Amino acid sequence: MRVIITGGTGLIGKALTHELVRRGHEVIVLSRSPKLASGLPAGVRVEGWDARSAKGWGPLADGAGAIVNLAGENIAGTGFLPQRWTDERKRRILESRLNAGRAVVEAVEQAANKPGVVIQSSGVDYYPADETADMTEESPRGSSFLADVTRDWEASTEAVEALGVRRAIIRTGVVLSKEAGVLPKLALPYLLFVGGPIGSGRQPFPWIALDDEAAAIAFLIEHPTASGPFNLTAPNPLTNAEFGRVLGKVLGRPSFVPAPAFAFKLAFGELAVLLLEGRRALPKRLLELGFQFKYPDAESALRAIYGR
Repeated sequence: MRVIITGGTGLIGKALTHELVRRGHEVIVLSRSPKLASGLPAGVRVEGWDARSAKGWGPLADGAGAIVNLAGENIAGTGFLPQRWTDERKRRILESRLNAGRAVVEAVEQAANKPGVVIQSSGVDYYPADETADMTEESPRGSSFLADVTRDWEASTEAVEALGVRRAIIRTGVVLSKEAGVLPKLALPYLLFVGGPIGSGRQPFPWIALDDEAAAIAFLIEHPTASGPFNLTAPNPLTNAEFGRVLGKVLGRPSFVPAPAFAFKLAFGELAVLLLEGRRALPKRLLELGFQFKYPDAESALRAIYGR
């Protein structure tokens, strides 16, 4: 089938593109800078878009098998160190997601032959921060800035359902990859022999290996009854301290130097909640549909990532 991916040049988008090509699908990636797109498999088509409308690419949705909407400004910023959430950054984080959602809806509305499914990105920050409670897809929404963003992000493509298009929502946890994302930032202190728990260390760390993230999205595309929200997290969540001990073990480094919460709050302000809070998000509905994780535990995932 033909699959269109918004945000296809990002970490998840590239991995998903490789997975879909491996499965024999045709992939079209939408990019605001198509000439700069790199790291994609041979034969993948890259089309330009303005990230806010169906102008120029809308006809591609006619008869497509799926549209995967991953587009949105990076919550932590694009540099190695996280960027504070100023009012302007908060506005861009939300508007980038709403604009992409509206573009997808516009393309579906224009299509004579509607796409088979829309996969809508979201995150486990949809749920309230809690150190002990298990969060499944039926759990209530939180009341934080990110909970509000995920609510609106999910709703941005809801209109396609009234057009008869199946829609699945992916609430993704922390995606583990050596190349980008959170893991290189977490691993650096360990490589410098100063790794350890962040804050209390008791906050849940809902993670998923990049390979499983891509495979799970492809699974939802291909599964004809998959609709509604799905937690894309590994079935064995850990606390921040537990994950740190596993990371230290795999890297051959100690994991006993704590990073105090006040230092993160001082350095990053409100953004510090990304590391100081967490949710025990479980992939209940994904497992019920029969998805099998390649890396269900953190040690096997980290050993595969670091080749150790």
